[in-house]
Amino acid sequence: MVEGKATPMRRIVTAIMLLFIMSSVAGCMYPKDRLVENQMPARDAILNTQTVVNQYFKDTGILPIVTADVSTPKYEKYRLDFDKLKSKRYISDMPASSFEGGGQYYYLIINEETTRDIKLMDIAVFQQVMDLQRQVDTYYASDAKMISLNKDQAYPGYYRIDFKRLGVTEPKIISIYSGRALSPMIDERGLVYLDYGLDIAQSVQKSGQTPKADSDLRELLVASSDLVPVKSPVYKWVNGEPQAQPWSNEQ
Repeated sequence: MVEGKATPMRRIVTAIMLLFIMSSVAGCMYPKDRLVENQMPARDAILNTQTVVNQYFKDTGILPIVTADVSTPKYEKYRLDFDKLKSKRYISDMPASSFEGGGQYYYLIINEETTRDIKLMDIAVFQQVMDLQRQVDTYYASDAKMISLNKDQAYPGYYRIDFKRLGVTEPKIISIYSGRALSPMIDERGLVYLDYGLDIAQSVQKSGQTPKADSDLRELLVASSDLVPVKSPVYKWVNGEPQAQPWSNEQ
């Protein structure tokens, strides 16, 4: 064999090694437990829970939910109370994907007065935002740091966060809708949100229709997924693009 001459076997081995390296690099960039396709629970768990909730409501006339404060945001408000379902023998076990069953999702009910749809909240994303909120709160609670964290304006009343001034690295929060990194932003009250503007714009484009001016555009995301947009402001269609709206009871 002549040194340096590529034989068929050598080419095959080289190709396998390249594929392994590429896979390893991709794995570092996107850890397996955060890849969008690996985040979803089994669909039957959601469908089964939907059936159980419908039956519970038919039998009792009430929803099996954890009591929430009136100010709780729309996509956090009506969290399913599996203990109520289990104590009344509507279920024997908690879904493995639920927080109560050791999983990474809160099960929620949305459209509570009409269709009572079961949706999920990604607890990992929720926790990332809450950790950032605590850091922001700590910053503003310090007498030595009264300079605003507001950086570039994202929307009227919303700003990108100056992470350098905050003294932390921007967390990498991945959208469960597109796989893109979501940019945290802060409103004028110092509350942290995630910016789903690009995901919503993509959904509008796919729909091929111009949204109504008074529509909450987050509903497009929810309609196409089993997951809710964690820590999101209301978005409406303004001048041909989605725009986050100032805080209101809609959120």
